[in-house]
Amino acid sequence: MSKVSYYTAEGLKKLKDELNQLRDVERPKASEAIAEARDKGDLSENAEYDAAKEAQGLLEMRISKMEEIVANARLIDESQLDTSKVLVHSLVKIKNLANKMEVTYKLVAQSEADLKSGKISVDSPIGKGLLGKKEGDTAEINVPNGKLNFEILKIWRE
Repeated sequence: MSKVSYYTAEGLKKLKDELNQLRDVERPKASEAIAEARDKGDLSENAEYDAAKEAQGLLEMRISKMEEIVANARLIDESQLDTSKVLVHSLVKIKNLANKMEVTYKLVAQSEADLKSGKISVDSPIGKGLLGKKEGDTAEINVPNGKLNFEILKIWRE
């Protein structure tokens, strides 16, 4: 069974655009590369043909995975989100209790995650640890190098 992921309208559009790019641009290029390599003669010793076929196989796997993600994507109406607890698409300001650093994250689907822009996956250790917490709660989160404790300072939506 596939996993349902929740997306903003912008995130879902980006996902669909990427899938269309793979299908409409990359797939024909891969077929062209195979045809050109095939025209060069003996296929048994044609490294270019083998490379083109392998690239096509990888592309088809990627297209298949993207199709599955899009099929299981659900559009979320951010205006209907409950801001009393941390959910997908919540903006949350947290304080690391060890070093007193404050950080703001937006929890998003894995394919939308981008740490540079403050978007973390709900499937990440921190994302999982924050889900369901309320303002004032402390989240103890297991990360690869130990445990972190965060205080939930504020929850809101854009």
